[in-house]
Amino acid sequence: MVNMNAAHTKYISDLGLTPNMGEVIEMMASAPAAETTQVKFECRDVEVFYSGKRALRGVNMDVPDSGVTALIGPSGCGKSTFLRVFNRMNDTIPNARVTGQILMDGQDIYSKDIDPVLLRARVGMVFQKPNPFPKSIYDNVAYGPRIHGLAPQKKDLDNIVERSLVRAGLWDEVKDRLKEPGTSLSGGQQQRLVIARAIAVSPEVILMDEPASALDPIATARLEELIDELKEKYCILIVTHSMAQAARVSQKTAFFHLGDLVEYDDTQTIFTNPKDQRTQDYITGRTG
Repeated sequence: MVNMNAAHTKYISDLGLTPNMGEVIEMMASAPAAETTQVKFECRDVEVFYSGKRALRGVNMDVPDSGVTALIGPSGCGKSTFLRVFNRMNDTIPNARVTGQILMDGQDIYSKDIDPVLLRARVGMVFQKPNPFPKSIYDNVAYGPRIHGLAPQKKDLDNIVERSLVRAGLWDEVKDRLKEPGTSLSGGQQQRLVIARAIAVSPEVILMDEPASALDPIATARLEELIDELKEKYCILIVTHSMAQAARVSQKTAFFHLGDLVEYDDTQTIFTNPKDQRTQDYITGRTG
């Protein structure tokens, strides 16, 4: 076991961590442990193959039904591949194959009885680059409720749109611009619009694949505030290359390396007392 608690200040100094990352670890060393919650996903021996080549092997982990779980690791380690198993996005990739078992609330989401389209209404996804539809701000948010028949009357749809934009922290900025194109918004606003679009169909889970990578620091800070607000209501999984971001926003962290899940624990434990040397090397910048 890699013990970082006893002398973490010297440890931070000796390894030459950036001041911000050092401050994050200092803060987390004295933070209370994450609370125990119910399980949303149970993953057992999950493996993913692309054209017969294994990209992810033998992943076993349980994902809480609320709060934020961060997936970290170097590029090409399998974290985004793993994120896509939760809404069966790998189904859309030619020659991709998923084995093992992923249970959502006890139900196998890869069962033949599961409609992937309906699953994706329950498990929304926010991509790395904001991708608003070429429609108005209003119609971007209204799109899902319309196709799923969630709003029998116009006033119902209006309420859903407003409620979703409020939850995404965007309503005050766009309430007088609802007829303008979604693409007219800034990058940070577009990402929050995409989140509003995702939550408009009342999902249970939100998947985020490096949602802040294309945003400036101010927009990133606002997005992290939004994630913190949403974590009480939703199960959120986020892929991030930012160690500081993972430490700030998540309660659970999974570290992937070369297709393997190396370590999965409370975020506080991962960043202050990792059990595997590979985890320590990655979060301190020795490997990347």
